[in-house]
Amino acid sequence: MKRECRLSVYAGSFDPLTIGHVWMIEQGIRLFDQVVVAIGVNPDKKYAFELAERVEMLRSSTKRYRTVKVDTFSNQFLITYARSIGASHILRGIRSESDYEYERVMRNINGDLNREISTVFLMPPRGIAEISSSMVKGLIGPGGWEAIVREYVPKPVFEKLIKAHRAKLKSNPMA
Repeated sequence: MKRECRLSVYAGSFDPLTIGHVWMIEQGIRLFDQVVVAIGVNPDKKYAFELAERVEMLRSSTKRYRTVKVDTFSNQFLITYARSIGASHILRGIRSESDYEYERVMRNINGDLNREISTVFLMPPRGIAEISSSMVKGLIGPGGWEAIVREYVPKPVFEKLIKAHRAKLKSNPMA
């Protein structure tokens, strides 16, 4: 009897991808046969990087994982997207009490919408629990930022951040 492929979805804006996100992906690989890393597009949100850039950074940073697929979705609930690709699980990270509260509510709503897709919560280790895309973006600019940010993002993302910062300086030397 052939076992059904256990597919999970790990969704976010990944603006930019951090080592915390990579940790989540690596844990997903250990738990599931395939992990779809899906970039959700919220038309009301302002992003630092265009969707194509975020896809490229994600693909470059995860190309060594043969069971990871990068995808995008917009104008639909995550649970609807997960069902459309045949996922059995949604993978979510919890870094803090506020994350837990938000994710608990979303898990319950998703459960109301589709009882067949389970949510799996993972808690990153202390050394990376505080890392977020917002924090990384907030560190860029002051002298020496490169040495700090390099530790928090995969190499392809760091290279993109350097390039974007240089372009910003060229167009606005006072930035």
